[in-house]
Amino acid sequence: MPYSPVPDPSPSPAAPFARSAPAHPAVVARLRAAGCVFAEDEADLLFFAALGSADLDAKVERRAAGVPLEHVVGWAAFAGLRVAVDPGVFVPRRRTEFLVARAAALAPERPAVVDLCCGSGALGAALAAVRPGAELHAADVDPAAVACARRNVAAFGGTVYTGDLYDPLPRGLRGRVDVLMANVPYVPTGEIGLLPGEAREHEARTALDGGPDGLATLRRVSAAAPVWLAPGGRLLFETSERQAETAAAIAAGDGFWVQVEADEEIGATVVVATAPGA
Repeated sequence: MPYSPVPDPSPSPAAPFARSAPAHPAVVARLRAAGCVFAEDEADLLFFAALGSADLDAKVERRAAGVPLEHVVGWAAFAGLRVAVDPGVFVPRRRTEFLVARAAALAPERPAVVDLCCGSGALGAALAAVRPGAELHAADVDPAAVACARRNVAAFGGTVYTGDLYDPLPRGLRGRVDVLMANVPYVPTGEIGLLPGEAREHEARTALDGGPDGLATLRRVSAAAPVWLAPGGRLLFETSERQAETAAAIAAGDGFWVQVEADEEIGATVVVATAPGA
């Protein structure tokens, strides 16, 4: 079973996403009627997460009403981990596993890592899981996200801070961060209304809204990153395919050597910005 940084909510030692059981036909039918494409799989997860029939009914109704599955069961599968996801906290997307994979491939032994705009802390926890001994720091402006992230990074000795971007980080980190992952919000403000209801209605707007062109937060992250990164350190952030060229130009303008990497199969686009001095 993959390492789980939070308690397994299922009634057996096996992880829910590693078990299978006949889905209740009525539950599957209710989920399918609500538009859940993977109704059978979701029914299994809800069954194993429920504490009894009444709790199962309540969970099914929440899911059918559009609450993200991860908020209903309390966790998300991400990069081989089970990550706690509390109500209102940004749900880590599977496409973002590509960012973590690139960060892991580029990280030195026992790296100093910062997970900025950390949400649940999924990125930092996933990187620390494959880089034992990492010095892990994370930060988010949303207190609910910080509380959730603390649960997820505790097993790796990570520390999570509340505040705007770099403001709450220890001054002693300046100039020695090897890997800076910033899953910044990049949806243009005018397009928030086009997002699926699961995101628009149940995740913090600060985790979604990237300003007029979707790159407002990125500009702030990139401009200040050279102060925090070690020589040759990397800033990695996710963006959309159509924003990638502009996002790369922003980082290049801040003195970085920039590569845009993509995984078309999962729809992931990541900018890797390397600080001078490698």
